[in-house]
Amino acid sequence: MVEKKAHIKTENLNLWFDNKHVLHNVNFPVYDKKVTALIGPSGCGKSTLLRSFNRMNCLIPTCQTKGKIFLNGKNIYENGQDLTQIRAQVGMVFQRPNPFPKSIYDNIAFGLKIQGKNKNFIKEKVVQSLKDAWLWDEVQDRLNASAFSLSGGQQQRLCIARALANQPDILLLDEPTSALDPQSTAKIEELCLSLKEKVTILIVTHNIAQAGRISDYTAFMYLGELIEFGKTEQVFTVPKNKKTEAYLEGVFG
Repeated sequence: MVEKKAHIKTENLNLWFDNKHVLHNVNFPVYDKKVTALIGPSGCGKSTLLRSFNRMNCLIPTCQTKGKIFLNGKNIYENGQDLTQIRAQVGMVFQRPNPFPKSIYDNIAFGLKIQGKNKNFIKEKVVQSLKDAWLWDEVQDRLNASAFSLSGGQQQRLCIARALANQPDILLLDEPTSALDPQSTAKIEELCLSLKEKVTILIVTHNIAQAGRISDYTAFMYLGELIEFGKTEQVFTVPKNKKTEAYLEGVFG
């Protein structure tokens, strides 16, 4: 039974690439309108787990998944699920900004046009998405300019706006600030704190301090296993597992 507060939840999730067991019986909830951070050393399965939430791993032929992920109470791994709809509900922003080779406006409008939305709806949604991503004031006079004319931090916020245009239930962020300067990083962190009023956020980060600053809940992973999950304050101050404590103290990473 899925808790009412859990917007999305894994249940005994296992995953293999080329018969290599990458995720081991992962069970944890991602709570509605909260920021949940996934932390752990490189290669521990954080990004693989993140990509499981919108079934992106299914694009890899050698991937095998067992277990369940419930989104609003429905298992997204059941046969017959609409992957396009799932990926609209579960938006994703990658480590490096990846705007389309189009104008700022068309980057946001692209998915809406594919969905057959009318021009007035698209225009309103483009403006609102750019405002939600704190980018409107910076680009409103050059919406027809190339997305590549934006700075790295602006491009990442454009990618967030592009995901928000589909009105997702969940926003997945895969180390969204790792390629950004400190000022742009701070902007994205502040944005996450603002966006959680509208959307549930699951973020992978190598930056422990960042997880401490912006997350409500933290999940610590090690060697494909979920070692600990709880409120960030509890995990950071009185971790229940010795491995969590060692990681937070920098013993390994």
